[in-house]
Amino acid sequence: MSNPTNTDRRKFLGQSVAAAAAASLAPFTFPTALAKAKQDVNSTLRVAVLGLRSRGKTHLNGFINRNNCEVVAVVDPDEGVGQKKGVEEVYKRTGKRPKYYNECRAAADAQDIDIFSVATPNHWHALQAIWGIQSGKDVYVEKPVSHNVEEGRRIVDAARKYDQVCQFGAQCRTMKGTREMVQYVLNGGIGEVKLARGLCYKRRKSIGPAGSYGVPQGVNYSEWLGPAPMLSDVPRKQFHYDWHWQWPYGNGDLGNQGIHQMDVARWGLGVENIGDSVVAYGGRLGYEDAGTTANTEVSIHTFPNGKKLVFETRGLETDAYKQAKIGVIFYGSEGYAVQHSYGRSSVFDKDWNKVKSFGGGSTNDHFDNFVEGVRNRDRTVLNGEILDGHLSSALCHLGNISYRLGEESSESEIRGALDGNDEAVETFDRTVSHLKKNGVDLGKTPLALGPKLMIDPSKEKFVGVRSEEANPMLTREYREPFVVPSAESV
Repeated sequence: MSNPTNTDRRKFLGQSVAAAAAASLAPFTFPTALAKAKQDVNSTLRVAVLGLRSRGKTHLNGFINRNNCEVVAVVDPDEGVGQKKGVEEVYKRTGKRPKYYNECRAAADAQDIDIFSVATPNHWHALQAIWGIQSGKDVYVEKPVSHNVEEGRRIVDAARKYDQVCQFGAQCRTMKGTREMVQYVLNGGIGEVKLARGLCYKRRKSIGPAGSYGVPQGVNYSEWLGPAPMLSDVPRKQFHYDWHWQWPYGNGDLGNQGIHQMDVARWGLGVENIGDSVVAYGGRLGYEDAGTTANTEVSIHTFPNGKKLVFETRGLETDAYKQAKIGVIFYGSEGYAVQHSYGRSSVFDKDWNKVKSFGGGSTNDHFDNFVEGVRNRDRTVLNGEILDGHLSSALCHLGNISYRLGEESSESEIRGALDGNDEAVETFDRTVSHLKKNGVDLGKTPLALGPKLMIDPSKEKFVGVRSEEANPMLTREYREPFVVPSAESV
């Protein structure tokens, strides 16, 4: 593709939108669903990998030359990425060239694909998973499984309605070290556990100034935007990856790295719903850039059984807390359990003396587990079944909703709002100290304190004060034809 002028590019984008709209008018023909009987272990499972950058490479590794799977298609709206990191990489490793698609709908229509493996930006996860499920494909979808709460529930609905196997990309759930630690906690190894703390202390630097940047050559931009609003330019300097820090496409680090730790925390607490309240505070502090998501955020979730989950996100320089930076701490009546990394965990007594360690496992184990579920047509063997993916992703979205509804508040105002909860006040004081060490003047750039939002976990809706503002944020406005189906039409 030649480098077009701005006029040519606007024409190209207009044609892309027109083509997409025309496609939406055509009937979507669901191919005959895959046979639901158990499949012969020697049969070939034909895989399409969607999104071929960093996570896409992991997906290729999870299927190429493993478990009698063949990557027969790659899908990416960036032709350069799709061809080089997808088609050519598969050819180099297998001697076979997969088919290249620059848009998802055509791949969903294809009847020679058994599996969708989704590694695209967050705002596409749910729709691609649902389109795959509706067309008779089993789906492996990256975390977070959704861009908002309702999307996650719609994937679950689709998987149940069409009886397809759907795994979400939380490899911790299959890694031996994490599984053994969580089971130890659930079995009472550290006594009664009422509190879990998730930590995402991961340095994130400025993504550059806000502005209008050109669409990279070879990118089908309308397809890349998908459900998000149509734009003629890119609102950040780096096209790939930095979308994580802009609300229309990403969910901040809480929904990027943090979803892994949020999931382990919820899992170890043994809670199977999205809780009955959430409150959050935070800000994008330490620099001004094109990012709109928080780089510092604390969310506090409570559950009907009296359990609590506190999640801390820090994007500035920071020290570890209780020997963890990206991990989870479980507080038991008889000790503590700490996940230090994806597959490494330790147990401590009440005096923080180490008494037990767990370790082992790899990323590929999770793909192996998914294929086992596909071949056996049995979602119960999945370690990361889509319902778990929805519930844990939803907790991240809920924290972000409270934060986004927040108002700039002084230190004393936030501390006062948390008064009566010693643990919450201690967390806030540590957060303030961390920010001041990074040179942040909270008098000039204050934190935003969100409202405490009450939740009906059975309906997955907000109730009570400010629910009329919060409930619309459980979903989004979709751009035709990239519309996530409603509960009635999924």
